[in-house]
Parts: sequence; structure tokens; C-alpha cells
Amino acid sequence: MIIIVKMKKQIAKEQRNNNSLEIPLRVLQNRNIAVLEAIVTYFKEEKQLKYSEIATLLNRDQRTIWTVYDRVKKKMLNNKNKK
Repeated sequence: MIIIVKMKKQIAKEQRNNNSLEIPLRVLQNRNIAVLEAIVTYFKEEKQLKYSEIATLLNRDQRTIWTVYDRVKKKMLNNKNKK
């Protein structure tokens, strides 16, 4: 199963002719992070998109995307230290 996120602009190189971007459901399986955090992390780490590109895709400010990604990194670091 795949969640489709509508794009306002066509940014991703492999998706130039398509008006949507696919996100695998496995991205959302981690219950320790929010949905937006999971999606931002997927775009940043697996698709190697810039903060500005992710912001355009999700219709958010790029500072918000940076904040969300920074929060995920801190959560993951804290979870790793607890174990």
C-alpha cells in the first residue's frame, strides 16, 4: 500500500511527468514519531531532497521542515541512549 501526497510543483527528478509522489507505508510504522516527522525523514534520508523541496511538496515553510527533521534526530538519539 502507498500513500499519495499531491505535489504543487514537480520537483523530484523521477516524478517529473507525474503529479504525485509515493510514500511506502513502512515509513509510517514507527509509532515513536509523528506522521509528519516520518514523511520528512523519508524525503530527507531516502529521497535526498532539500528542506526547500520537501517544504514545497508538503506545502509547509522550510523552517518548519528543518525543525521537524531536527526533532526526529533528537528523538532517535534519545531512544538510542535509553537502550
